Amino acid sequence: MSACAPTRTDHSTRTARIHPTHSPPPAPHRRFRIAGADVSASIAVFLIALPLSLGIALATGAPLQAGLVAAAVGGIVAGWVGGAPLQVSGPAAGLTVVTADLIQRYGWRTTCAITVLAGLAQLGLGCLRVARTALAVSPAIVHGMLAGIGVTIAVAQLHVVLGGTPQSSVLDNLRALPAQLAGLQPAAVAVSALTLTLLLLWPRIPGRVGRLVQRVPAALVAVTGATAIAALTGLTLPKVDLPSWSSHALAGLPEGPVLGLMAAVLTTTLVCSVQSLLGAVAVDKLIASRPDLLSARSTRVGRSDLDRELLGQGAANIVSGALGGLPVAGVAVRSSANVQAGAVSRNSTMLHGVLVVVAALLMVPILDLIPLASLAALVMAVGIQMVSLHHIRTVTRHREVLVYAVTTLGVVVLGVLEGVTLGIAVAVAVALHRLARTRITHHEKEGVHHVHVRGQLTFLAVPRLSRILHLVPQATHVVVELDGSFMDHAAYEALQDWQKTHTARGGSVELTGRRSRTGLDAGTDAEAESEAATKASVGSRSGTGTDIRTGLATSTGAGLDTGEGDSTAPPALDHVRAGEVPIADCRCRPWTPWRNHQCEVPRETTQTPQTPQTSTPTPTSLAAQPAESTDAARPAEATAARAPETAQRRGERKTETTESAESAKPRDAKRPSQPGQPGEERQPGASVEPGEHQLVRGISAFQRNTAPLVRGELARLAREGQRPTQLFLTCADSRLVTSMITSSGPGDLFVVRNVGNLVPPPGEESGDDSVAAAIEYAVDVLKVRSITVCGHSGCGAMQALLDTEPGGARTPLQRWLRHGVPSLERMADDGRPHARLAGRAPVDAVEQLCLTNVVQQLEHLRAHESVTQALRSGALELHGLYFHVGEAQTYLLAEAASGDGELFGHVGEAGVPA
Repeated sequence: MSACAPTRTDHSTRTARIHPTHSPPPAPHRRFRIAGADVSASIAVFLIALPLSLGIALATGAPLQAGLVAAAVGGIVAGWVGGAPLQVSGPAAGLTVVTADLIQRYGWRTTCAITVLAGLAQLGLGCLRVARTALAVSPAIVHGMLAGIGVTIAVAQLHVVLGGTPQSSVLDNLRALPAQLAGLQPAAVAVSALTLTLLLLWPRIPGRVGRLVQRVPAALVAVTGATAIAALTGLTLPKVDLPSWSSHALAGLPEGPVLGLMAAVLTTTLVCSVQSLLGAVAVDKLIASRPDLLSARSTRVGRSDLDRELLGQGAANIVSGALGGLPVAGVAVRSSANVQAGAVSRNSTMLHGVLVVVAALLMVPILDLIPLASLAALVMAVGIQMVSLHHIRTVTRHREVLVYAVTTLGVVVLGVLEGVTLGIAVAVAVALHRLARTRITHHEKEGVHHVHVRGQLTFLAVPRLSRILHLVPQATHVVVELDGSFMDHAAYEALQDWQKTHTARGGSVELTGRRSRTGLDAGTDAEAESEAATKASVGSRSGTGTDIRTGLATSTGAGLDTGEGDSTAPPALDHVRAGEVPIADCRCRPWTPWRNHQCEVPRETTQTPQTPQTSTPTPTSLAAQPAESTDAARPAEATAARAPETAQRRGERKTETTESAESAKPRDAKRPSQPGQPGEERQPGASVEPGEHQLVRGISAFQRNTAPLVRGELARLAREGQRPTQLFLTCADSRLVTSMITSSGPGDLFVVRNVGNLVPPPGEESGDDSVAAAIEYAVDVLKVRSITVCGHSGCGAMQALLDTEPGGARTPLQRWLRHGVPSLERMADDGRPHARLAGRAPVDAVEQLCLTNVVQQLEHLRAHESVTQALRSGALELHGLYFHVGEAQTYLLAEAASGDGELFGHVGEAGVPA
């Protein structure tokens, strides 16, 4: 979307709608209305649901009207009550095998009663709020269950496609297949083949015509085409026979053995609930993958409430069973069609149910023309699609193909409940095997002994680990590679005891893993280790484990260390050698809470410089400071003069003090005095972080923590070259971290930063070759698809522009800021509407100028020839951003449709693309 694409906004003169700064926006006035997108989406879903409902009812052996009842109830009741507004519920193919077995065993009226009882069970589970528990089932089990059901459906409907009648089980159907092939009906085969051909080829029509005709669902086209051909050619075939609604059978009292009925209710509840909850999660992923639609839905459709969805499915099953309908569950095909058709609320789901009711009452003569062979071919194709090659590849990649295969075979041979139970048992056995299985190997290469540990290092592997480690000769160099994610206390203690013994006997140990230098790594200087630090790091708690990727102790079951100074994190065992910065104690993580990204160095490894005039160390704070704080590098007089202003700017934040640790450096090592204050004693409590040490610590933290994670991607970029999609032009302010606010990484953004995010217009007098060259290179060489100008709150350049007095000295900064004078003039022009933020007015003149400057710099950008040509050809878009630092909120520029000024709206709100 272009930066100045029109959007619908409120008129700027309506001051009553403007609320105080930083307060939440007022709640919008709600009134019932059905959006046009919901109407079109409901029609698309209805056209898919109608033939599938009839086909699933045919496959189960239930009255055909039962499929229409379930589709209508699933749309209206589940759509109204459920917690996944865009999920469409109805008779699902995954329930076909279960329902068919129940009908054959207990009859139709008892099956309806079982459906009602299953709905009551779902209501109970929803009230207990256990919906999330269903997601703990392994995806391999779920996909295996669906694949087994798909195989069962396909084999059964193959008999109907060939003109026969299916048997009660898969094995019976397979045994009867040769006889069925010998006596196939040519008319049924022809209609089925035509249905499958249309179903397969309709989505593959190429070109513009294909894009137009594909708006009609392939299922509807296939059934309609087969019905028309059968009617025109006069083929004699069994067809749909919808009896009068007055003779429709409703639910009756359940009849049968109590244990059998309880197992039937449990099976129906399990399959309906798991399929519906997994479908709701899948719908959330579909919405998240469509950012062009997500912004329009964000005010009405959030993430699914799984407990409420379970209540909605239970209510739908109660109503459907009571009215003589099939069991109801969330359906993936109809739900994905609903999302892709652009539905924005639950109204589309409910309206599709209303359309099914209308069709069931008014379209009976048309529905009676549909051949049963065509519906059977449609359902058989759905069953084949349930055996997904993508799912097979996924479970194979995650080494769960055994669970998938056992579940599939169990469902096909034994039944749904038995197959799922068997799959769960195999999944538990596989998980226990993986937890207990640890491979430990030892080999020697060029005099270095390598011990490789693959898998989780628990107490079960300690005997094998000790046996392998004691095979290593004394006084040798050993590399222990830990290729796993967890080490419990027993394994940690065994490994550390052996390490201390081996190093004490003249050997050296290097511990590596997926991330270099764990907390166990003691280097080669074993004598310098502190016994107290060792005891503290190991601890005496039996419930302590260690994440070998970070070397930090964590309580079992409590998750990983948060990186925020957790007291459970042990001090590193690395000895701080002379002249080194204690990098091992840097606990900053990317994009986690930090203070100016300066790591807090533990007291025992911190050294404070001493001045020649004093013989006692001066307490010095090494706590992290804001970026603008440079008082520690100034003379004492300047620091004292700026103390009130600094205290106000920092919020009078107290700083920590640390004591001197002379052991971190040689005794004769002296730190150079800071420039401008030779021999001066520092003020008590002043913060100082030598720039060189701060830089080295940051680089070392990158090399240790981040470089291993991005090395592969950077190597690819080094080979292929950069291909960014955006030019991001923003201010040089240190508080703007472009990669953070755009969630981008290496190779994504081509960034230009300058004071005030200015874009000098082209021309000899006012032009600036550096910015113009970057624009030309980005547009003509890199072929970026968008350019973004990003301003921010509290911009010092805009404040300087407001404070500039005419006729003053022309410093380099003032000469550069002359490119912002048009922004100042634009703001002062009363004939132009002012740029503004959504929901509130700018807090002061500086913020107003910051907003106006973004709009003006976009005008300067359009004046560049390369940008003009790219905009004219449609290959480039321009965007304006405003980042409020204090709110951590990004605003996107969109021009008001009424011409009353430029509006910066919250990213993600309605009308603003996310």
